[in-house]
Amino acid sequence: MKPFSSHINRLVIKLGTNLLTGKHVFEGQALERMVKEVCALKREGVADILIVSSGAVGCGMEALSLSKRPALLPEKQAVAAVGQNRLMHYYETLFRAYGDGLTTAQVLLTLSDLDSRQNYLNIRNTLSTLFSMGNVVPIVNENDSTATEELRFGDNDTLAAKIAAKINANLLIILTDVAGLYDRNPQQDADATLIREVTQITQEIEVAAGGAGSVASTGGMRTKLEAARIATAAGVDCVIASGQEEQIIHRILTDEASCTRFKPSKLAMPHRKRWIAFGRATSGTLHIDDGARNALLYKGKSLLPAGISKIEGKFEAGAAVRVVDANGQILARGLTNYGSDAIAAIKGKKTREIAAALGHKDFDEVIHRDNMALV
Repeated sequence: MKPFSSHINRLVIKLGTNLLTGKHVFEGQALERMVKEVCALKREGVADILIVSSGAVGCGMEALSLSKRPALLPEKQAVAAVGQNRLMHYYETLFRAYGDGLTTAQVLLTLSDLDSRQNYLNIRNTLSTLFSMGNVVPIVNENDSTATEELRFGDNDTLAAKIAAKINANLLIILTDVAGLYDRNPQQDADATLIREVTQITQEIEVAAGGAGSVASTGGMRTKLEAARIATAAGVDCVIASGQEEQIIHRILTDEASCTRFKPSKLAMPHRKRWIAFGRATSGTLHIDDGARNALLYKGKSLLPAGISKIEGKFEAGAAVRVVDANGQILARGLTNYGSDAIAAIKGKKTREIAAALGHKDFDEVIHRDNMALV
């Protein structure tokens, strides 16, 4: 692999839970090591650095002297509310100690914050303004203290990828406690080999990560693979590496680290399609046949009712939905012209039959090409 350009000017770093937890619930030494390196990167000319940080629940457990992670959502939220303040105190203290004038800004998000196009743009504008100040490092986290299960990103890997796509980052680095993606589970197979570069996330790569439906995936790699898919679709390089290595970020930038690098798509999505693909929460699923699949992937067509074989979920017109093929592979996300009841009535029908089935015809397409993002 070629080293990353020295002109990396916008970097997103995700610090995982496994890095920031240890024998005492929260591992302050790991955080200090990362902050020192980020401060060095700022001095060396990396203009914009954003950190997506786990650790709020761990800090809350430390503050409350809890030895067992809470299981119920209200308990998690309460512990996170206690821990979020302590986590940011640690960040601010460390940046003031090592940052020569650097300070931090806290940004807490839920999935609903990205659901609205206006909110989506506001978040990007806020982060851009923070970067323009020059001495601010934004610390982003999911708002664990208020987000319900329906409003959660599910993991900070996904959040980091969506933020990297939103702010036009050059590089997303996901730091965890393993060196990257292996061809087999390294905890079970001593001969497992690190995959150094991924140019396309294929079914074989998904199997190596534990499979799309796996509960026990390799080092939590399944969510990191989805994050890489989001980042690379937006034209962002993505690296998964071990944050336990000294100077790991510098080593990644000079191609000296043992890690997995995911190459970005040559054609990055426009921002509106990034919002459709990754910003909005989906409300349902449309299953399509092979003919529709080929039309979407290879002919640049819109999705017509004739190609829809099955529908899942209840939603209104304008909702964001997933589009999957006969094998269950997600092909696209898009905004529907019709609600779920109407689509159920016209699925499998020709365009000329829509009016007879519904009593009216507002659109020929169920999802217009302009409102669809291939993923």
